[in-house]
Amino acid sequence: MTTLLLPQPNHIFKPLLVPNQRHRKPYSSPVISAVSGKQLVTSGEVRAVEPREAKTVVSSEGYVLLDVRPSWEREKARVKGSLHVPLFVEDPDNGLITLLKKWIHLGYIGLWTGQKFTMFNDEFTLRVVEAFPDKKSKVLVACGEGLRSLMAISKLHGEGYKSLGWLTGGFNRATDGDFSEIEGPEELRFATIGGASYYFLKLLVLLQSFGKENR
Repeated sequence: MTTLLLPQPNHIFKPLLVPNQRHRKPYSSPVISAVSGKQLVTSGEVRAVEPREAKTVVSSEGYVLLDVRPSWEREKARVKGSLHVPLFVEDPDNGLITLLKKWIHLGYIGLWTGQKFTMFNDEFTLRVVEAFPDKKSKVLVACGEGLRSLMAISKLHGEGYKSLGWLTGGFNRATDGDFSEIEGPEELRFATIGGASYYFLKLLVLLQSFGKENR
């Protein structure tokens, strides 16, 4: 009988030091991967799972939750017992061209969203295969908004995984009670939000709370 080694709960991905890592190029074709992932879901080859169904799918149907968000999002809020393998990691290159790209990214995206300048994680597939050597493993793939997880299921399906699930809309659509236990200082649905938009959101929540108290 073959023994399947399940991933350790709350595993936090720690990238390995790779020689000449600073010369690796950022991932440049997310749209193609996202479209193919969407096709897999639409065709029924990958199961679409609503956040309200996730607890039952994990506890009763044998799925393991795979969180593909970057580490700075997961540190804010995460589902206890989930496996973490980020699809994108922060680009460590500090060459002149990359620094210019990082500066542009900061001005247009980073300051508002808090998202860092990233590159595709070259070790993504390797780490998933290490955790799930059996290609029949039931894996529910999730991210913040559902786009990165679509890319992830496209890659994993191409690697031979045929029992994949996709968390529809990502953790942003999660509500209280959708998962058994959440760890971290933030609400799961707000973990993707950072930068100036985070403080804007907090202000809106505060104003809504103040409005309800004065009705």
